[in-house]
Amino acid sequence: MPPRTLSGNLADDASTQLPGKSVLSGFVQALQRSVSRTLGGRQFWSDVGFFRGWRIQENVFTDHYRLLDSENRRHMFGSLTECRTALNTVREEHQLPPMSGRAIILVHGLIRSSRSFDSLARTLELEDCTIVRFDYSSTRSSVPDAARCLSQVIESLDGIGSIDLVVHSLGGVVLRYYLRDHCDDRIRRAVMLGVPNHGAKIADRFHNNVFYRMMYGPAGQQLTSEEDGLIAGLPVPDFEFGVIAGGRGRVRGFNPLLKGDNDSTITVRSARLKGAADFTLQPVIHSFLMSDRRCVQAIVTFLKYGRFDPDRKAQPIR
Repeated sequence: MPPRTLSGNLADDASTQLPGKSVLSGFVQALQRSVSRTLGGRQFWSDVGFFRGWRIQENVFTDHYRLLDSENRRHMFGSLTECRTALNTVREEHQLPPMSGRAIILVHGLIRSSRSFDSLARTLELEDCTIVRFDYSSTRSSVPDAARCLSQVIESLDGIGSIDLVVHSLGGVVLRYYLRDHCDDRIRRAVMLGVPNHGAKIADRFHNNVFYRMMYGPAGQQLTSEEDGLIAGLPVPDFEFGVIAGGRGRVRGFNPLLKGDNDSTITVRSARLKGAADFTLQPVIHSFLMSDRRCVQAIVTFLKYGRFDPDRKAQPIR
């Protein structure tokens, strides 16, 4: 009797000889739906959906998506449709009500993650609002790609009546690019922290450097101040916004290699954007603008009143 092969009887009898397709499919489905801690990799995933702390993320290199809960545990891995279906199942099983009221979206800067807003988030959680920590692959995505993901997150905020944003550094450029192609009447106010609104001199100097390109990726190369560059063509927000810049209030800033006052990375001149309802200069370096106690208080005040200090007159940028 001739030996059986995969193309012959062995294939027909796979259920008894080898794990069949149904068994393998079941294993894959179980793996997809298994609840497990993520292995990090924040620079490889971008949020594309949000609901009460649950997030759907897109992998920057593949067509895969994952569903995370508020503790960053993965509940689904697969297609966008599968993740949306899984999220709907969670909503039904736990009878989660629709979102409502006000949301504050936090958009981090280059090489950072939403964790950089921990101090601010803890303070904002005392407000009656939904905190949306927007994570995106800042070192592997371009500004347009990040803005596309931000638009999907904003669109997913069904039931939310008003939206405020706090954006740091590159996050402000992402917001302004989003505004180039999108409009949402729910957006009320925004605070910009050390945003290179007129480009970053460091990017001007190093954007063609191979090591700079490897570390900061596509978005890092788009932060130049060139007249025909990406930032030069971005719109000014048509809603109320305030600008917080870091600096020493002197001719020289924290970084002596940068001309003029600066926060060690972005010059005060670049951070200032005409149209701002208020401006404040804080003696804080770039990386700590979102966590400094004075800045946190200024952010909370602006989101409430449209100015950084209720005891002084606003200083708009004209």
